[in-house]
Amino acid sequence: MNIAILSTYPPRECGIASFSSDLRDNLIRFNENVEILAITDNNANYDYPTEVVFQISQDERASFISAADFVNESSIDIVIIQHEYGIFGGPDGSYVLDFSRKLEKPFIVTTHTVLSKPSPGQKQVLDELGNMAIGVNCMTKRAAGLLENIYHIPKSKLCVIPHGVPFFEPKDREALKQQYGYKGRTIVSTFGFLGPGKGIENCIKAISKLAQKYPNILYLVLGKTHPSLSKKYGESYRNLLLNLVENLGLNENIEFVNQYLPLDKLGDYLYMTDIYVTPYPNKDQAVSGTLTYAVGCGRAIVSTPYEYAIEILGDGRGLIAQDSNNPSELAALIEKIITDPMLKQNLEQKTRYLGEKMTWSNVAKQYINFLNQLLLNARAVEG
Repeated sequence: MNIAILSTYPPRECGIASFSSDLRDNLIRFNENVEILAITDNNANYDYPTEVVFQISQDERASFISAADFVNESSIDIVIIQHEYGIFGGPDGSYVLDFSRKLEKPFIVTTHTVLSKPSPGQKQVLDELGNMAIGVNCMTKRAAGLLENIYHIPKSKLCVIPHGVPFFEPKDREALKQQYGYKGRTIVSTFGFLGPGKGIENCIKAISKLAQKYPNILYLVLGKTHPSLSKKYGESYRNLLLNLVENLGLNENIEFVNQYLPLDKLGDYLYMTDIYVTPYPNKDQAVSGTLTYAVGCGRAIVSTPYEYAIEILGDGRGLIAQDSNNPSELAALIEKIITDPMLKQNLEQKTRYLGEKMTWSNVAKQYINFLNQLLLNARAVEG
């Protein structure tokens, strides 16, 4: 199979780009021909690796049509479209439809956001895209139900393949704390691009309710501001959070690590973490790479009740709040783990076990099997 992935791609700093890079790195273990159709920012000039065979200007409709022409004239057999509304130009990311309508080769869609209450434009884009595709992959059973019932994508097209987990070399928690200067601290962490909608302020408020009783608690906010947000608004959100920390008197209990962390360093921070928190307020969030990584490192996790967390942390694999915006509830769940070492150990064992099933190599195998089956079915219909 000659496979192409339509997506953002490193060195562009974007969660979907990281996902596609990890997917490609593991697909080529089983299928050596995997190329990239990279969606690039306007006026950006990225030094892409050789696997990028075509660059699409995000906000230029004609560029998506040109990309389809390129694929039609190439030896590419099938395209994997990474779907996230914000990476495509046009209203609700509708330029992806210009690509798919012009495309003469089969394609599948990997859905990164599946909304339970989409706007009419959002519904129309994903509905049409999914129905043109020969297959649609989502990352949870809950998302599959939404795709069938709200976006009217036939169940026969749907496949649930989880978000992949990279390999993090296991390391000793206390040795890492010593190395990074955190000896004796109880570390709570969150990582990912910083921006409104991540709920970091609620976790900071939760820490304020615990700091007096547990003075050694330290909340690490890991990650730089999202590049697109930084271009528009600079560091306004980070400054808002810094002011909140100052006003709450938490300078000794909150630390910002303002970096885009490479995998090895990210692994260090995750392995030294005692409690990982995803405080996201958006209940519709269909996937979280950051939560997936924490599962892969076998962390004890506290989360707000968004779609992906409910499924991944169900059956006692994590502690899930009832309310999306309640710092007191987050504080209570964090304290529950702090005061119960057996609970912490049990949660870590359960997430570690799940993480082993979600390694990128296993995920890539599932993609290859899905693509092969779809192409066989398509050829049988043609024949």
